[in-house]
Amino acid sequence: MMYHSYALQVHGYIAPGNAVEQEDVPFVLVHGYHGSYSLRHWLQLSDWLPTLEATLALDEEQVRRVGDDSVGGPAVSRQLRLIRILMRDLLIGVNYLHSHGLAHTELRLENVHVSPIDKHVKVGILGNAADFHDNDPSSSTVASNNERRKMMIAFDMRCVGFIMAKMVLRELMDSSTFFKFKSFLTKGNDPSCLREFLLPILCQNSPSGNIGLQMLDRQWGAGWNLLALLLATKPEKRISCLDALRHPFLCGPKWRINPSTSIIRWGLGSTAVRMAEDYIYGSHQRRRLAYFVELMEVLNPNLRTENWLQLLHGRWRLLYCTGRHIGLTLRQPSPRILISDVFLTVSSESADPVFSLMSDIGFRIMPESNWPHDKSGTEGVLSVTTSARIAAGRIYINEQDSKESRAASSRSSRRYLRGKWRKASKMKELPASLPSVNIAMDEVNISMSCNSTLNVNSAQKVLQEIRTQTPPEMFDLSKIVCGTYIDARLMVLRGVNGSALLFIRSNPRTNS
Repeated sequence: MMYHSYALQVHGYIAPGNAVEQEDVPFVLVHGYHGSYSLRHWLQLSDWLPTLEATLALDEEQVRRVGDDSVGGPAVSRQLRLIRILMRDLLIGVNYLHSHGLAHTELRLENVHVSPIDKHVKVGILGNAADFHDNDPSSSTVASNNERRKMMIAFDMRCVGFIMAKMVLRELMDSSTFFKFKSFLTKGNDPSCLREFLLPILCQNSPSGNIGLQMLDRQWGAGWNLLALLLATKPEKRISCLDALRHPFLCGPKWRINPSTSIIRWGLGSTAVRMAEDYIYGSHQRRRLAYFVELMEVLNPNLRTENWLQLLHGRWRLLYCTGRHIGLTLRQPSPRILISDVFLTVSSESADPVFSLMSDIGFRIMPESNWPHDKSGTEGVLSVTTSARIAAGRIYINEQDSKESRAASSRSSRRYLRGKWRKASKMKELPASLPSVNIAMDEVNISMSCNSTLNVNSAQKVLQEIRTQTPPEMFDLSKIVCGTYIDARLMVLRGVNGSALLFIRSNPRTNS
């Protein structure tokens, strides 16, 4: 019998069903005890970071296991290094179970321990471990066993995602916050939109910046990508243990990784979102953000009209417009209008490619005397509604196009893909021209509501100021002519003047 370090005391085992009467029967460990506190206990300590570092006896030799070569440093770096160690050990343990034909089925912080012997994380409490193969003779076919195996592995990976979320985002250790987090996923929302959903919660009590948010935002948002892959809505889309171990988020700076095109695409979008969240000061920052938007358009993963029809539904928040930006500081207009969030809601009642579009522009009428310091005032919403039809646009060059046309289009697409984005240029097919879908608008209806009563003259001035500060495509939806990028998280639309509008999917907040 080979004794594994996954348990110190054996409490039970499962024998293969067809070998019960044999004398030499291999057994699989299903329940053990490690003589250590669970990972939940460690994370609930007030000084959990130095305590866990001391428990794991971290030194330069230890941190080399995660691609690092130093200890200490800022709190964010220390926590990220520790989480990499814990997550890699956890994934190795879960992969060990899966490779032996077992699924844990109850992975959570209470069932993960730190072994005092070899200082590694161990997966314990295996009392409900289940065999991949169904012992029912009536349904024990190869196809059913493979399907059962995939579903059980996917369930374990989802549990690993919850463990990672709690380790990185300490706010989720609170039961009410975790309930909102889990409800968001249960309602069918795409986990790639978790950052947009959690941002108000994470920044509520951390004005100087949430450490968990900083960790997930590092390396072009690699942490959010791994979390989305672990918690994917469809089980077949969830990442495996081995692929997770190769993910950039779990690989230290000393390890050279070869990211896939999907991770490169994710990094582009995350970088564009982070840049758009900061105030854009100079022309060089505007050019850089416009360049990232163009890169996203070149790598658009959803080129067909059918993809747009599936992904376009929902509420989108405007992040950035590459067109002209007009603010309040230099103009000193009257009245002083502060634009808040701008949303684009797309809905459809049938499978026909005709959508109802609504642009909601939130604004606030501030007091003119002390508006730089006093942002309070009367709030209102300007709504613009119309209907639109989606049609296919020209994406690739045709077979009958000349060789010169093919070469020119290839150079045009690949000129964006330099430096760290060079790997993406190895794609067999790149867009020869934009857009990927055309958008034809109907008549536009405009309405405005305000919490206070305005006379006709004041309402006209407010409307004019909103129109001045808002991208013209959001005030007049008929100026949107095409869509050039869309995925579950981000969307790029182009206006008639060539400016690009970058949107992020805005999911409804989960209450209670």
